[in-house]
Amino acid sequence: MTATEGLARPLSLAKTAADVASGKRALEDHVLDILDRVDALEPSVLALLPEPGRRDRLLSDARRLLAAWPDPQRRPLLFGTMVGVKDIFAVDGFPTRAGSRLPPELFAMPEGPVVRALRGAGALILGKTVTTEFAYFSPGPTRNPRDPRHTPGGSSSGSAAAVAAGFCALATATQTIGSVTRPAAFCGVAGWKPSYERLSRKGVVPFSRSVDHVGLIAADAASLALAAAALAPHWSGRRSSPAAFGRRAPVLLVPNGPYLGQASADGMAAFQRDLDSLAAAGCVIERTDAFPDIEDINTRHRRICAADLAHAHRAWFDAHGDLYAPATRELIEQGRAVDPKQLAKDLAGRRSLRKRLDKTLAASGADAWVSPAAPGPAPAGLESTGSPIMNLPWTHAGVPTVNVPSATAWTALPTGIQLAGRFGRDEELVALAVKLELLLGR
Repeated sequence: MTATEGLARPLSLAKTAADVASGKRALEDHVLDILDRVDALEPSVLALLPEPGRRDRLLSDARRLLAAWPDPQRRPLLFGTMVGVKDIFAVDGFPTRAGSRLPPELFAMPEGPVVRALRGAGALILGKTVTTEFAYFSPGPTRNPRDPRHTPGGSSSGSAAAVAAGFCALATATQTIGSVTRPAAFCGVAGWKPSYERLSRKGVVPFSRSVDHVGLIAADAASLALAAAALAPHWSGRRSSPAAFGRRAPVLLVPNGPYLGQASADGMAAFQRDLDSLAAAGCVIERTDAFPDIEDINTRHRRICAADLAHAHRAWFDAHGDLYAPATRELIEQGRAVDPKQLAKDLAGRRSLRKRLDKTLAASGADAWVSPAAPGPAPAGLESTGSPIMNLPWTHAGVPTVNVPSATAWTALPTGIQLAGRFGRDEELVALAVKLELLLGR
C-alpha cells in the first residue's frame, strides 16, 4: 500500500459547499479536518508550497468569514470551501514564485479577477500549489496521489494533486498546451479548460499571451459547473444544466486519423473501453477523419509558445537568464529567433483551425468531440510530467475542453475522456460532462 492509498480522496465541491454553507458541517471543523489531512499526506504528495502558520491563518480566515456571513441563507456560492491556487496567480499575502529560482518580487502584481471572484464567493485560500517552472516542462517535487511513484502531470501538478488528495475541493490551473487536462486525467479528477479568454488571464504570470488559458480542477464535472457559475462572467446556469439535454442521447464525435496515432497502445485500449462504457450508457459514438495536418499544428503551436514566452520574459531573462531551467532557457532562445511574419501566419492558422473544428462539429450534429485526455496513464518517475500531445490541437484552437475521469478503479492509475466543444459554448460542454457522469453512475 502506498503512503496515500486509503486516505487520499477528492472532495465534491457541490456537497462540501452545501454542507458548510448550511451549517450542517461546522466551518472550523471542516478546516481542521482538511489541515489534518494535509499534515498526514502532504509529506508524500508535496502539492503545496510550504507556508509557516497555515493552520492559524486559515482558522482566522474562517472566523472572519463566519462573522461576515452569519446567516446561512445568505451565504455565497463557495462559502467555506478550500481552494488551491496555482503559483503563477497573484494572491494577496502570498509571494508568487512561478516554480522558478527568480526573485519573487519580479512577479508581484494585484490579484486578478479569478482570485477576487473566489474570495467574493466565500472560498478560503488553502495556499499556493506547486507548478512547473513558468508553467512549462521543468517539474517540481509533486507526486501523484494515486501512486506517488508516478508523475501527477504538469504544469498544474500541485493543483491536480491537491484536489485528488482531498486537500481542496477546487484549484485554479492554466493550460498552454495540456496543463489542465493532462494532470486532471493522471490524477483521476475533472478539469475544465475554458474557451480562450472565458476566464481572465489578468493577475497571472504569462507564458503565451496567444494561447494561455485559465482553467479549473475539481473532483467531478458537477463541481466544475458550480465553480464556473461563481467565476465565469455571464455564466448561464440554464445552459450548463444536464437537464438541458432532456431525454435525448448525447452524440460524441471521435477524430479519426493521425492525431489518435499519437496515443500509446495502453492509452488507446483505455479510450476504447471508455467509448464502450459510454455507448452502453446510451451515448451515440460517431467517427470522422480529423487533423490530417496534426504535425503542422503541433509545430505551429510550439512556435507560438516559444515566441510568446520569449516576449513575456525578455527583461527577466536578460537579467536572470542563468536562473532559468535548461528546458525553459532553450525555448526562450528558440522563441527569440521566430520571424514575426511566420508568427502572424501561425496565429492565422490557429483561427482557421477553430473555424474548421466548429464547422465539422456543427455539421455532424454531435454534441462534442471525444478523445483520450493523455497518451496513456501517468508515466513512472518524476523527471517528466508526461506528454501534452493529445491536448495540443484543442488548446491551439482555443475551444473548451473538459476531462471526465475514466471508470478505472481507485487502485489503478486512471486515464480520462477529453471532451471538446464549440468555441464560446462552455456551458453546454460542462452540462454534457455532468450528463455523462450521471449516465456512467459516477
